[in-house]
Amino acid sequence: MRAIGIVLAGGNNHRMKELSQKRAIGAMPVAGSYRSIDFALSSMSNSRINKVAVFTQYNARSLNEHLSSSKWWDFGRKQGGLYVFTPAVTADNSNWYRGTADAIAQNISFLKNSHEPYVVIASGDCVYKMDFNKVLEYHIEKKADITVVCRDMEVGTDVERYGTIRMNEESRIEEFEEKPLVAKTNTVSCGIYVIRRRQLIEMIERCAEEDRYDFVRDILIRYKDVKKIYGYKIRDYWRNIASVDDYFQTNMDFLKPEVRDYFFRQYPDIYSKVDDLPPAKYNVGAQVRNSLVSSGCIVNGTVEGSVIFKKSYIGNNCVIKNSIILNDVYIGDNTHIENCIVESRGTIPANSYHFGENGVKIVVERNDRYVI
Repeated sequence: MRAIGIVLAGGNNHRMKELSQKRAIGAMPVAGSYRSIDFALSSMSNSRINKVAVFTQYNARSLNEHLSSSKWWDFGRKQGGLYVFTPAVTADNSNWYRGTADAIAQNISFLKNSHEPYVVIASGDCVYKMDFNKVLEYHIEKKADITVVCRDMEVGTDVERYGTIRMNEESRIEEFEEKPLVAKTNTVSCGIYVIRRRQLIEMIERCAEEDRYDFVRDILIRYKDVKKIYGYKIRDYWRNIASVDDYFQTNMDFLKPEVRDYFFRQYPDIYSKVDDLPPAKYNVGAQVRNSLVSSGCIVNGTVEGSVIFKKSYIGNNCVIKNSIILNDVYIGDNTHIENCIVESRGTIPANSYHFGENGVKIVVERNDRYVI
């Protein structure tokens, strides 16, 4: 493909509460065995984008470990590859990334040293599948300066937390509001953009000269009346992990057969770093209904309508309902967990009771297994 990729995965989101205290949003576990950044990287790999840069910053350790090898997504072997950029102190700059545009500006050499004519920019906190070739064809056909991938959200969705856009009959964007107080439309930006590489360099350098740091506010909104910015609508599954409720519902969506079929049985595939773990083990007395149970898990109790991530242990007479159990959690005997998210590497003592009454409850327990 005649494009390079940029994945923006450096930001923090306070609406994720305790879940973002130990990891970046791009490293959030999804669907039992994946991370949220896997969906953007897989879409780029399947679109034959061979050279991809990932910008990380906040709580980047686990995300950087996940991205330690490009072989999982099969990026360019002899040409291209996966590049991970974190903020670095240089003779000219000692700042952290102050925004999405500033993250690109601090790594502008990645753009200047590339030769592909186009750039695909995506965020690392969305769950979707996409053929970027179709977006690029649309971009060229419209002779657009920038193409923004967008989607009409379902009635009742809180669109005020997204960037909302309004297009004319030719799909040219006439209004772009970032997190409006009152939304005038239910069409939201998916955080995916296509732009010519040389033009992106010019815009980013101008933003840097004027101390402007945000890609949406300082490029998309600022240039909407000057540049030809078009919208490319999608209708397939797309979700943004922007809050605890979003994260919970995204994982629960994978309990629906049509969602699992779309992501795991229909081409193209979703790729992720693979751990060498045995299959899940169900001991005598275990009962599992409508749930995802990942590799390395041992189940002794009852699991219903839940997602259990890797290497979790569920004790005898336990009841897990409508909950998400993250990686490497030990749940003691006779424990009841319902409508909760249990943070990874925790130890839930026996005879515990956790129930989310007013929405989803986040359970964070100290890991006693490794305390001397």
